[in-house]
Amino acid sequence: MSMKRFRKLGFALGALSLLALGACGNATSNDAELVVALTGDPVRLDPHRANDAVSATAINSIFERLIRQDEKGGLHPWLATEWMRIDDRTYEFTIRQDVVFHNGEPMTVEDVVFSLRRSATSSVTAPITGGLDPEAIVVMDESTVRVGTFEPFVPLLSHLAHTAGNIVPQALVESDEEAFGQNPVGTGAFKFESWQPGERIQLVRFDDYYDGPVALERLAFRPITESTNRLIELETGQVHIALDVSPTDLGRIDSADGIELLRNTNLRINYLGFNTQMAPFDDARIRQAINYAIDQDVIIDGIMEGAATRALGPFSSEVWGYNENLTGYDFNLERARELMAEAGFEDGFETTIYVDTDITRQNIATVLHNQLLAIGIRAQIVPLEWATFLEATSSGNHAMFILGWTSVTFDADYSLFPLFHSQQFGASGNRAFYSNPDVDRLLEAARGELDPTARQAYYNEVQDIIVDDAPWAFLFVGESLIGASSSVNGFTPNPTAIHNFNYVTLD
Repeated sequence: MSMKRFRKLGFALGALSLLALGACGNATSNDAELVVALTGDPVRLDPHRANDAVSATAINSIFERLIRQDEKGGLHPWLATEWMRIDDRTYEFTIRQDVVFHNGEPMTVEDVVFSLRRSATSSVTAPITGGLDPEAIVVMDESTVRVGTFEPFVPLLSHLAHTAGNIVPQALVESDEEAFGQNPVGTGAFKFESWQPGERIQLVRFDDYYDGPVALERLAFRPITESTNRLIELETGQVHIALDVSPTDLGRIDSADGIELLRNTNLRINYLGFNTQMAPFDDARIRQAINYAIDQDVIIDGIMEGAATRALGPFSSEVWGYNENLTGYDFNLERARELMAEAGFEDGFETTIYVDTDITRQNIATVLHNQLLAIGIRAQIVPLEWATFLEATSSGNHAMFILGWTSVTFDADYSLFPLFHSQQFGASGNRAFYSNPDVDRLLEAARGELDPTARQAYYNEVQDIIVDDAPWAFLFVGESLIGASSSVNGFTPNPTAIHNFNYVTLD
């Protein structure tokens, strides 16, 4: 099937890709290398010590989880063949017995228990799996693991399908955790070969993969921070897939021979975050004023070329738990100036906007800089490399920053708890350092509420509070924009922006 035909079918192929899950191996070998251009270099390749989209893309080609989530949010067996809920706090998982790690050692139930306990206690992944009770994760027999939570935790299964749920070999990690992050060993269809930071991550086909070897012989990830450079490399055949194409290059791709544009709605909310612990952003009136001062349509039409929709609240309407009654902030300079004056800043103030090297975010920062001048806010743009940006915004010393968050579990808990609960400050997700006791209480209650209607009511109230408190300026929900060579077959973009390359072949 040609890529052009595949692009037209879009998510209609989702059902076909599910049928392929039972037979990952491909009878026809494709002794070629697929090269994928990333937007930056991974922070680490350890699934329990990294939680950013760039790292996850590489990590999820090396490691696997008990449960796999498809492009629609459906859950399917993976390293677990089945599971059963014992009670409100407990599940039992039946573990595959034919799986080996890339070093040839068999994966055991002890590895599963170790991995889930490690994930639940990691400062990086605890926002996803911290509801697990490490003492209640135990081996029942050689093929069964029992997993318990501190409290009833409704979205448990979707959280175990997150990158944080990847299974690692206990012996290797315990022998040298730092070395493991640089030389990862998993159970995936591709195994790690080498990593030249800033240059290339090289993976090779794992011939002992339990579902049979995949078609591609090699898979490489190249960090190319400049969107224009990613596109040039795609046009010249140096890469086959370029992730996160700049909206300004859409016309260029459409008119080019030999490459295709893959475009679909994603689950990423894009926002301008405020350090709510730092003056003057500790005053909700300042944060509300900034929301009113931003004309989202200028960003959507001028920067995103229409490949986005206005954000009315903290996550996409495609995610379960979305509040359908949100109205968001209209562009209203008069109201913005009133709020600035009420807060004692009628003449504005000077501040900074931290942004990474992504050209689209830098362009957004420029638009925001110009729009905020209308209410007297003079914001200096501070560009930082990805890893430095993440460190800086987790430290609490920043003022404003531009970032996105993808609701990879398709559930409101992951869209809200890591970002707005007061126990999740910094690297855990709450880089706004936002704290509201009512939000904490509601988020905790929603996690354990088994009645979907009551759970939805909790999330509706939480979103109303967050929109009013405005720890962010809510910008837009974007689209996945991916450039791909016409020689690429079998690639289905994932709305979580964490893609699967197991079924790709090259002409």
